[in-house]
Amino acid sequence: MQREEKGKIIKELQDQANRAVIAVVTDFQGMNAEEITELRRNLRENNIEFRVVKNTLARIALDGSPHAAIKDRFKECCAIAFGYDDPVTPAKVLVNFEKKSKKFKTRFASLEGRYMEAAAMKELSELPGRDELMARMLGTMNAVPTGFVSLCANLVRGLMNVLDGIKEQKENQGK
Repeated sequence: MQREEKGKIIKELQDQANRAVIAVVTDFQGMNAEEITELRRNLRENNIEFRVVKNTLARIALDGSPHAAIKDRFKECCAIAFGYDDPVTPAKVLVNFEKKSKKFKTRFASLEGRYMEAAAMKELSELPGRDELMARMLGTMNAVPTGFVSLCANLVRGLMNVLDGIKEQKENQGK
């Protein structure tokens, strides 16, 4: 690999690392092309970039980035998955794929600059994702005005029932 190519790869990795909320280092050794293609497709559908890189290039690229906590832990054959929006989504996708594949493993990660073991990744994958949390929050926010409207409607309905009762009582007295 030429020096210019290495510089270009380092620059791309630095850019990805600076934009990423989470960087997950994985072991894919022994996987066949079909499995890797399926993994890449799953990651791409969720806006996660997956890069196979040389360890020395990854160390250089991550030095000075928000994910510098993992730069000295690269060993053997590995790849990095960068997640940009929601840190839970990459964890879910990678842990689910790990359950299906016998050879794929998540090694460690950096979540907003903090080092995480593989076990912590599994715990992160069990949390609700950003979209689910937003839906819950909107449901809660919507419940308050809906409850208030129901309360007001019940008060008016109750008042109407009382007025109807008084009207019927007056009509019965007049007969």
